[in-house]
Amino acid sequence: MRIVEVRAHPLAAPIAPDIQKTSAGNYPTISILVVEVITDQGITGWGEGLLRAAPAAAATLVEQTLKPLLLGVDPFAVEALWPKLARATTGRSGGALIETVAAIDIALWDIMGKALGQPVHRLLGTCGRARVTAYASSISWGPLAIAEAQAEEAVRRGFPLIKVKIGAPVEAAIERMRVLTRLAGGRAKLCADANWAFDYDDALRLARALLDLDIHWLEEPIVPEDLDGYRRLRAAVPIRLAAGESEFTAWGARDLIASRAVGVIQPDVARSGGITETRRIATLAHCFHVAYAPHMGFSGAICAAASLHLAAAMPNFATFECMIFPNPLREELATTRPGDPSLLEGGALPVPEGPGLGIEIDRAALARLTVA
Repeated sequence: MRIVEVRAHPLAAPIAPDIQKTSAGNYPTISILVVEVITDQGITGWGEGLLRAAPAAAATLVEQTLKPLLLGVDPFAVEALWPKLARATTGRSGGALIETVAAIDIALWDIMGKALGQPVHRLLGTCGRARVTAYASSISWGPLAIAEAQAEEAVRRGFPLIKVKIGAPVEAAIERMRVLTRLAGGRAKLCADANWAFDYDDALRLARALLDLDIHWLEEPIVPEDLDGYRRLRAAVPIRLAAGESEFTAWGARDLIASRAVGVIQPDVARSGGITETRRIATLAHCFHVAYAPHMGFSGAICAAASLHLAAAMPNFATFECMIFPNPLREELATTRPGDPSLLEGGALPVPEGPGLGIEIDRAALARLTVA
């Protein structure tokens, strides 16, 4: 089998204001890059890269730089291809290049599964999970009334864990968590996601308050570059910290994991180099007894499917991020809705069981969501 064509599709869709507000602000438009890899045996694989900005520029990167490295190559050669693609430009691996490589890599795994008639999680060495525990994400940092309504709906659906977006000032963040803890009333546990909103001193105040509220984890309280800050914070307050969605490679995540500053690592398969590299991150975390919880965020249906397969296969998997706000990239791109909250039963979501990623792309929706 050989690759004969590679096509890149930059996609974008609007979302309503305030329903997924973070400490960084509102996002009126969300975007991804979808890559289609076609083989000489008529098998097509689909992949997704995070690319929150300029997906059309990433499509040009595919066409001009990465596609020539793929044509005529065996799609099963993911271990040989990954470093070749990741070093296609000079400099340290990361950024838009690795997010674009992620889309290609996911597509290759989709091809391998389809060629063998097996779901990706079986190719990875499945742990036998037909369903995976999930948490609701995320309660908006927008108006309190919206946050309360979202939290009540998440509890009603039966999510055992609910993530709440918080931001500065620290007093407002603490009060938001107090209010929603009372609302949950023991029916679900809460975790908090700050999206780097605080400096170390405010993060320390926040962590102490959230420990008293029995918050399950505190996610990205400070910038990801401040590894020493994470170490100091974890040493000062015995609260579980979560991070890692900002990492692009296992090399980048290595020191964070080895430091034991975090109890949960959260690589995003559409950012962290695809299935090949995200598996490395999760496996490395397993060696240090750090839990793996795949990050989803504003991603689409392909990322959701790939994340579910990794969740089914990784021995240190903890919980899956189930996004509860409307997102056309997740709800319309495929003929099914992998990871959708409507599929939750008993606090868990089903893992796709068809060959490859186990989803079928809706080409009409693909065309409708494509941007120039």
